[in-house]
Amino acid sequence: MAETTGYSRPPYTATGPVLGGSGEPAARTDGVLGRRFFAYLIDILVVFGLIAVLAIAIFVFGIVTLTLGWWLYALLFPPMVAIVYNALTIGGRAQSTIGMRMMGLKVVDAGSGGRVDMITAAVHALLFYLAAGTFVLWAIDIVVGMMRPDRRLGHDLLTGVTLVRRL
Repeated sequence: MAETTGYSRPPYTATGPVLGGSGEPAARTDGVLGRRFFAYLIDILVVFGLIAVLAIAIFVFGIVTLTLGWWLYALLFPPMVAIVYNALTIGGRAQSTIGMRMMGLKVVDAGSGGRVDMITAAVHALLFYLAAGTFVLWAIDIVVGMMRPDRRLGHDLLTGVTLVRRL
């Protein structure tokens, strides 16, 4: 005799979780890994463009403040700018960075499918850049994503998020 409980987890299909067993996918995760790569390349260009604009603004501010403003150059450490960029864009209304929007992706909470807060987005970016900075961690991250049907990478699993295609 089958025992029934109040807890039921939606079944996974090749394209993601199924809503209420209706056979209709809640989120599409097919093709996400390739799109993530190109989104990352676009985001790197955006981050370095942002650093260039901020460097010019700090230069002008330093002249106005008689060189005192030039201490702000210490804040232009590229990984820090990238983490803040990810926290503001992924944790914001669009749920995606500029590169992710161009590739048709968004970041959702893996449990609820809702928005991700800025702290989670910042930690997600921090873990990504830590993994990307080390070949072994990066390779493990990619292998985890290729083995999972929902295409979640290692840092996605650690932060409880998933990247899905915009519907």
